[in-house]
Amino acid sequence: MKQIIGTSNKILEIDLAAQSHEIYEVTPQERRHYLGAKGLGLKLLYDRMASGTDPLGPDNIIAFMPGVFMATGGPCSGRFAAITKSPLTGIMVTSSCGGPFGIALKTSGWDGLIIKGKADSFLYLDITEHGVEYEDAGDLKGMEIPDAQAVLDDNLKVAGKKTKSVVIGPAGENLVRYANMASGHRFLGRGGLGAVMGSKNLKAVRVTGGAYAIKPHDPELFKKLKTKAAAYINQNIITGDKYRNFGTSANVQPCLDAGILPINNFQIDRHDKAHQVTGENIAQNHDTKYHTCKPCSIRCGHKGSFKAGDMPVPEYETIGLMGTSLGIFDIDIIAQFNQVCTRLGLDTISAGGTLAWVMEAASKGLIKSDLKFGSSDGIINALEEIASMKDFGAKMAMGSKALSKEFGGADFAMHVKGMEISAYDPRGSFGQGLAYAVANRGGCHLSAYLIAHEIYFNLLNPDSCYGKASWVKFLEDFTCCINSIQICYFTAYAFLMESPLSKYTPDFILSKLMQYLPSVATSLIDFSLYTKLWNSVTGLNLSNAEFIKAGERAHVLERYMNTREGINHHDDTLPDRLLKQGRDSDPDKKVVPLDKMLPQYYKLRGYDEDGIPLPETLERLGII
Repeated sequence: MKQIIGTSNKILEIDLAAQSHEIYEVTPQERRHYLGAKGLGLKLLYDRMASGTDPLGPDNIIAFMPGVFMATGGPCSGRFAAITKSPLTGIMVTSSCGGPFGIALKTSGWDGLIIKGKADSFLYLDITEHGVEYEDAGDLKGMEIPDAQAVLDDNLKVAGKKTKSVVIGPAGENLVRYANMASGHRFLGRGGLGAVMGSKNLKAVRVTGGAYAIKPHDPELFKKLKTKAAAYINQNIITGDKYRNFGTSANVQPCLDAGILPINNFQIDRHDKAHQVTGENIAQNHDTKYHTCKPCSIRCGHKGSFKAGDMPVPEYETIGLMGTSLGIFDIDIIAQFNQVCTRLGLDTISAGGTLAWVMEAASKGLIKSDLKFGSSDGIINALEEIASMKDFGAKMAMGSKALSKEFGGADFAMHVKGMEISAYDPRGSFGQGLAYAVANRGGCHLSAYLIAHEIYFNLLNPDSCYGKASWVKFLEDFTCCINSIQICYFTAYAFLMESPLSKYTPDFILSKLMQYLPSVATSLIDFSLYTKLWNSVTGLNLSNAEFIKAGERAHVLERYMNTREGINHHDDTLPDRLLKQGRDSDPDKKVVPLDKMLPQYYKLRGYDEDGIPLPETLERLGII
């Protein structure tokens, strides 16, 4: 078998309208400055796409970018990124995904795939080491995701090698603004990437992998680091215990205890049935087994036996948004909703947030709907109507922001920048509130996950503003690094917490340092395992300072691209419910004091008072 040492640096650029392709060579400077995956994808789109581009027009571009660890056997490395302009928000969106597509793309010799234009007829792409073929997809039109996957991959081998695809469902074909796409049983979930594919008359991208073996530049060092990483993962309380045994549904109990689990569209945070959907309860009652990405040593994905059959155990976000936020606490029903979204190609977070708005709007007489909190009646039908753009489903397919603009109820439309927020109530986690407000892609918890610091480990006071701007900035930069080298985000629990300084510093000292001296605390964080792994694969030898600066560069570039679309400080906000209405269970009725944190965040970021990156910031990072 042929080998690639480190990276091929070859990006396949495809023009659907012309049915032509070119090969772009990634330069060493681009690799050092943007690392790969998310960061490099943003840079490639910045160089190719004008501001003002219609997200559903032919000039929008979508990039698929595996990271440098892909197919090396590195720890939790089977992930790739997709980057495009979102039809839900009108700004940039990136998404990270597991599943087999990324490995196939990488081992076919390509370090990335860029798709532009719109095909004249409905088709799918067939990618090999030699380039691309354009195949008629008429027979796949309207197919649900599992059925299309069966046709494209499960029942077919090419030259003895299995193909792997990224596929959209009916929701993507019908341009639902929060349609997703699937790689195996994993999803590129947020921001409507599936609709971008559908707008291009593109059902799927199929890749025949296996042409190349991917080898690290320094295999001995890589092997030592991989062994160290595995040890950290196995001994960490989250990666080696909680997520391994219960998946992300392990988050339910601590969020319930902290009063940040959303119930009835973030109206309440306590319910006597909420314990039924904890990860521990699901594992005990549903005979759960592993159902995970490859290669993965955390194994957070699970499936279980439910009343309707064996199905994936819903992730925490799905439990929160398609369950408790709708007033539903029966995990068998939530698992069914999850399965419907899986078939149709719908993001469960935005779907759930939209349905919760509909339920509350109906209860307040703003619209007519039979959907109501605490009842599962009509929800599956509503999801099917959304995916098919049928009747009121065509309105719901636009998301909660569009609905509230048309019918009122903006104060309880739980979105940021048009993207529905995930399942953490920031009135009990002020740092997460700031992170939501400033997240580049909208209401995203994964831009900076303050929940871990404020709730899970009690290292930061969740009701204090002090130091939160520093932590949001650092975690945004660090997360961009993770999503650009493209390794699972959950490794951060292990790689950071199990390093000696973090592990052996008493919690009360660590907490004081993090809360009151955040600049000192962030400077002492040992993330060198990531840097060393990246260096061992690429041979480019970044320092830790260069590594974290690459994450900062990617984050600020994305912000700059968004500000060119009109984003400013007016968009860095939260729904009125979170800014003005306290929780019933909170005697102090605390709300998120965003106005106290936002100016400090802008100053640390090098933005002006309007939230626009300053010219000197862009120059320092080499963006302009």
